[in-house]
Amino acid sequence: MNAFVLAAGFGTRLQPLTDTMPKPLVPVLNVPSLCYSLFLLKEAGIRKAIINIHHHPESLQRFFDRHDFGSLEIVLSEEREILGTGGGLKKCESLLDNGDFLLINSDIISDIDLSALIETHKRSGCGGTLALHETALAAEIGHVGVRDGRVLDFRNQRGTSLSSSFIYTGTAVFSPKIFRHLKAEFSGIVETGFYGLVENEGLASFEHHGLWQDIGTLPNFYRANLDDNLRILQLAERMQREIGFFPHMISDDASINPDAHVENSVAGANCAIAAGAVVEHSVLLPGTIIERGETLRNAIAAPGIRIPL
Repeated sequence: MNAFVLAAGFGTRLQPLTDTMPKPLVPVLNVPSLCYSLFLLKEAGIRKAIINIHHHPESLQRFFDRHDFGSLEIVLSEEREILGTGGGLKKCESLLDNGDFLLINSDIISDIDLSALIETHKRSGCGGTLALHETALAAEIGHVGVRDGRVLDFRNQRGTSLSSSFIYTGTAVFSPKIFRHLKAEFSGIVETGFYGLVENEGLASFEHHGLWQDIGTLPNFYRANLDDNLRILQLAERMQREIGFFPHMISDDASINPDAHVENSVAGANCAIAAGAVVEHSVLLPGTIIERGETLRNAIAAPGIRIPL
């Protein structure tokens, strides 16, 4: 089975971090966020991942020139004009080999059992199966309308009055039938592909009860690195075995002066923390320099950037 990875967005909610890098390469616990999705695909035995790119495409091209994911073949689909989640998938129809395929977002961290998701989809007889996650924040994030195991609505856009405590995880399996409903121009996959399946071939659901974290906003990015990091750190051994990347707090390439105070923080490659500096509950992206006497608390830092939270 092949996979399609959504990675073309601008990362607007992560600005200014995404002013100079694409969102899929913004690191969480010193691992590019995209790699968490690629890890799940490789562990599930997926052979080819088509990744759509648009924002800072040259950075993603260089990343994949430098890193080999072994048995997981990487194919980049650059969009000169961004096509949205629906149009971006439609553009890659011929690359998905006319079979069932996985779809996964590049800005989520989870331990979804993709093999179980695939098996649920095969048994469903539907045109697609969405992985859902239960959360008390469903109304705020965007609840999914579900009845008898079938997805029928999102945020009550179809007027079904169905609500639930489930959200869509950004992970799904589809048959090629979804392409009947997608548009080649800029479009959203929910309003075209998902609702097309709801009204015709059916859209099934799969409940995921484990780790799931969206890192698409600055608070969520901070939370994944520092507040919810214990479950992510537990993936380290599996990730290192599969893709060579693994979550960790302090990069081996970071330089921390013995006279600096660093507490519950993440420091990326080539970070430097000088003597007398105080860094507490903060995330330092690669290349960040904390000068002598500087105090950083409850913040995200990058070269030339300080974001208090």
